[in-house]
Amino acid sequence: MTGFGDGRAENERLGVLAEIRCVNNRHLKVTIRSPENCGGFDTEIERIVRQGIVRGTVTVTIRTSSRGANQLGTLNTEVLTEYWKQLHQWSKEMLAPIADASHLLALPGVVAGNALLEVSEEDWSTFETALNAALTKVQSFRATEGKAMRDEMARHCDLIEECLGHIITRAPLVVIAYRDKIKQRVNDLLKDSGVTVSDVDFLREVNIFADRCDITEEIARLKSHIDQFRHSLDAHPSAGRKLEFLCQEIFREINTIGSKANDVTIAHHAVDAKTSVEKIREIVQNVE
Repeated sequence: MTGFGDGRAENERLGVLAEIRCVNNRHLKVTIRSPENCGGFDTEIERIVRQGIVRGTVTVTIRTSSRGANQLGTLNTEVLTEYWKQLHQWSKEMLAPIADASHLLALPGVVAGNALLEVSEEDWSTFETALNAALTKVQSFRATEGKAMRDEMARHCDLIEECLGHIITRAPLVVIAYRDKIKQRVNDLLKDSGVTVSDVDFLREVNIFADRCDITEEIARLKSHIDQFRHSLDAHPSAGRKLEFLCQEIFREINTIGSKANDVTIAHHAVDAKTSVEKIREIVQNVE
């Protein structure tokens, strides 16, 4: 699931900006980008992220800034002098006067910020506040996306149940159609031979076919799996891995029904149902 959130916090010495970006992944991968002087907090940052996010590729970016007097930059006079000499030389060659030198302050290395701002254990609470604020926004973002994904999977469950309803209606007719078909075929083959087939032999053949194409158990299991899937859609906390497992079982039962029923109409409904299962499978891989 995707998401973005940022959070800010500050104390009397420094300000902290935390950004969390999350994209889809079946597993959890956390990458932390923070200033060198904040590296000691990386373990705690990852711990907090893992408590709030179970799946996804998560990138955490931490930025710090000094406050008060420390916020002022330091003028590097040596670099500024070198820039001025080069600019003055260019001015003489081009016969162009230099009206203002303030633009030199924007050149690289002229003004140095306090990049080596000291960060201590006492500052962790500030980092934690910013991180939790960002995490709250990410979770809100993901909750909105999760609801849309939940509704889409529920819609495909409806489509699967619709296909299952057609299969249940069709299943009893398969044996009847086979009985009439085999009876007509036998009569056509033996009508001029004077040979007859006893009802016992005929019924035995029909019963063998009925046993072979019976899908009662598969239908019962499929109904159960769909009910569990629907229940898990609204589970708290989210049950992404359980949904993934149930999706596999639903596909397995539908596939068995399609091949075992020995009927073209049922096979077509099974294909439609499997299409919906594949749509669910694509979604559920990213569900937390």
